[in-house]
Amino acid sequence: MSVLSKDGLIELVKRKELVITPILSEEETFDNVSLNVRLSNEFIIMKKQSFPNFDIKSHPKNIEECHKKIKINYHESFILHPGELILGSTLEYFSIPKNLMGYVIGKSSWGRAGLIVATATKVDPGFKGCITLEIINEGVSPIVVYPGLPIAQLVLHIITPAINEEY
Repeated sequence: MSVLSKDGLIELVKRKELVITPILSEEETFDNVSLNVRLSNEFIIMKKQSFPNFDIKSHPKNIEECHKKIKINYHESFILHPGELILGSTLEYFSIPKNLMGYVIGKSSWGRAGLIVATATKVDPGFKGCITLEIINEGVSPIVVYPGLPIAQLVLHIITPAINEEY
């Protein structure tokens, strides 16, 4: 597998083989070997008081029992306290062709502040949608984040040969 460069990513977008929307600025979106992704305005937070512990084996069938969805306006901020984990998503919608797969990695500038951004490890070939982000504050101070803020990078790899099965 090889990593796509800025020129390769832009070419795929121009040929509409790779869909990324919205792209507000090519300069801000495309790095040398990655795409900057921005934070959406919807989050899922853990309801701390609703259960004594989280046992994955007996995880509630109704996700609302332990999680709460919140939505904030684009000009508002969200404060992530030390040790707090939230689920967010990319502002960008992606349609990734079957010959590409990707990894989302946190931006080092946020990592130095203690903000860790992860996904379920990889973005599969043929993926369509906004990418879920697992965001945790491992630092000692509260961190303020804003919808629309560049929060992570998507690195795309070419798969050879391309996968033929449906996703």
